[in-house]
Amino acid sequence: MSAATGAGEPDFTVRLADYSDARDAIALLALLDAYASDPAGGGEPLSEFTKQHLVAALAQRPQAFSVLAFDGDKPVGLINCFEGFSTFACRPLVNLHDVAVLADYRGRRVGERMLVLVEALARERGACKLTLEVLEGNHSAVKLYARNGFAAYQLDPQLGGARFLQKKLG
Repeated sequence: MSAATGAGEPDFTVRLADYSDARDAIALLALLDAYASDPAGGGEPLSEFTKQHLVAALAQRPQAFSVLAFDGDKPVGLINCFEGFSTFACRPLVNLHDVAVLADYRGRRVGERMLVLVEALARERGACKLTLEVLEGNHSAVKLYARNGFAAYQLDPQLGGARFLQKKLG
């Protein structure tokens, strides 16, 4: 599945990545490395181990899929997604784990176009919702997500909003 731009819009193509295609693998790794190296991604490039093994590891996981954006032949955006499961809804959900757009392409609706395709793919999978995490200081990303229907959630207003936590295991 893919989505091209409409008349008068920049020539961006957004499509599902093919993990078995060498060009898509190179694009995915380059975009993820750029994101990881950015302060919003932690400021550290990908390890050599990750660069050598990530695409094959993603290909082995049927719950994983990635969306790529291109300006002509140049890869400019990436979203890595993983299907999870909502026990309350008894349906799949899709978590957007990495959302990356090259710095020169931010503000040009690349992220929005990728989100539209991710939502369509999630609906095809029968997902009840999309989830993601965002750094509160990443104001442009927060605005992008809000424009596209994402919001913080809470189950009971008296208990407050949900928080994303982590515990590294190694």
